[in-house]
Amino acid sequence: MPAIRLLRRTFVGSMFALSLAGESVLAQTPQKWDMPSAYGGNSFIVKSFSDFADDVRARTDGMIDIVVHPGGSLYSGAEIMRAVRDGQVPIGERFMGAHANEDLIFGLDTLPFLATSQEDAWNLYQASKPALEAALAERNLKLLYTQLWAPQGLYSVREINSVEDMKGLRYRAYDANTQRLAELTGAIPTRTEAAEVAQAFSTGIAEAMTASGAIGISQSIWDFADYFYRVNAWMPKSVVMVNMDTWNGLDEATRTALEEAATDAEQKVWATMLEAEKADNETLASNGMQVLEPSAELADGLKAIGAQMTDEWIEAAGERGAAIVADYRAR
Repeated sequence: MPAIRLLRRTFVGSMFALSLAGESVLAQTPQKWDMPSAYGGNSFIVKSFSDFADDVRARTDGMIDIVVHPGGSLYSGAEIMRAVRDGQVPIGERFMGAHANEDLIFGLDTLPFLATSQEDAWNLYQASKPALEAALAERNLKLLYTQLWAPQGLYSVREINSVEDMKGLRYRAYDANTQRLAELTGAIPTRTEAAEVAQAFSTGIAEAMTASGAIGISQSIWDFADYFYRVNAWMPKSVVMVNMDTWNGLDEATRTALEEAATDAEQKVWATMLEAEKADNETLASNGMQVLEPSAELADGLKAIGAQMTDEWIEAAGERGAAIVADYRAR
């Protein structure tokens, strides 16, 4: 009997060792990682993904080869988080506000006029990061880093001097907050992904939207709209996420290389955002759009709506949300 038990222990130990060896070999096997993004390849956001991919390739000696697929060419924006969560792709980028109906933390940075400067946006990110990481982990996702979009301006096919002027406009709504903003301004919300903006405006499905200059440029928005108001409504983030099972299968050295590349990418894209915004506004103007500061009446009306929406968000988010906003405001 002792000999049989010894044989069993030896067999089990050998199988365990083979399992660990298999994981190590898997982690050290060159891997191609397809990375979908909903945004056009010419935007500074997607260009930063390509730089990140190059850095990862260099840091891992080619063991992780990230291939960026922009413009919804691999998966549409609405499909990307699910595709990464389910392991259909190991990595992807997604605009967090679009998933605010799943968890309120995803919509925090698209609350109008809560964070309207780069410094404010960073402080809001730091205050909410633990909750954001936890919400993604619940979905089998690892937060790698964030990308900051430029301040969101108001595009319109007609002149807007007050909130009243937005009444009846078909307004592109891509998440719960833009849906609510449309309702409070009297606009008509229409659901449209970033890659579908040109089609929506060309067919009259959308007549106004709140978005960055980069989105407008990627869709040649000047062919359909004449006005861009620099209302600086909010400064949202996109998240670069990795499937948690894929992440756990990597060896420690590879994870470290990815984290270091992610830290550098996050710092660079946040630092270059303002420069990109300036260049984007100049591009909009050079293509015939009127790039304007909002009237005092429009700015005040939108800020009042933003304050109402923040109060509503805190009430809905409960103690967790109240603590995050309090932490942000104390920074």
